[in-house]
Amino acid sequence: MCSNVRSAGFNRGELLKTEGFTVKSTMKNSVVVGPPAAGAFRERPYKPTSFRKFYERGDFPIALEHDTKGNRIAWKMEIEKLDYFHYLPLFFDGLCETVHPYEFFARQGVHDMLEHGGTKILPVIPQLIIPIKNALNTRNLQVICTTLKVLQHLVISGELVGEALVPYYRQILPILNIFKNKNCEYNTSQHLLHYNIIYILIMQTLKIQCFDNNVIKAAFYCSI
Repeated sequence: MCSNVRSAGFNRGELLKTEGFTVKSTMKNSVVVGPPAAGAFRERPYKPTSFRKFYERGDFPIALEHDTKGNRIAWKMEIEKLDYFHYLPLFFDGLCETVHPYEFFARQGVHDMLEHGGTKILPVIPQLIIPIKNALNTRNLQVICTTLKVLQHLVISGELVGEALVPYYRQILPILNIFKNKNCEYNTSQHLLHYNIIYILIMQTLKIQCFDNNVIKAAFYCSI
């Protein structure tokens, strides 16, 4: 018996870690370990974005400008004259980026175009859903925060834009629901702060979108 115990990989008095519902789990010195983490909050790597490819080819009418307030985008043509069907989805695609200068140009470019888009934004909404979903699905805290702020700006960027997003709740809300209910599993104040910020941004975004707590609850319920 002793030789069998030693051959099993542990000595008398040591605990054998094993999976549940196995023969080893019934042994006296065994302890059943829990299942591995599902990884719902683990960051997902993103594929090279179309935004990065277009930027590196010089296809965007933009340049980096420095002033006393920091960096800003210098547009080489009037923003109002841009082809929103072409450019706005590309800039939204860049929301996945976390590396400078791609992250800066994508984020600031989106806000600039939403600020000046007017009636050009509403017809492009269906083309923005997949980039928004891809950005949220990265599970990257920085990307999620940036995307939530963009969603807030998008909702108020023009008439009926908020209503136009309603049919796409099932694609956008599931990942927000995961992080909304996140209990921080980390001991560091930095992680706790990040998740608190995300929770606040999620609730702000939904309130801007829905204006009604009952609508918010219904939206989360329907996203499951």
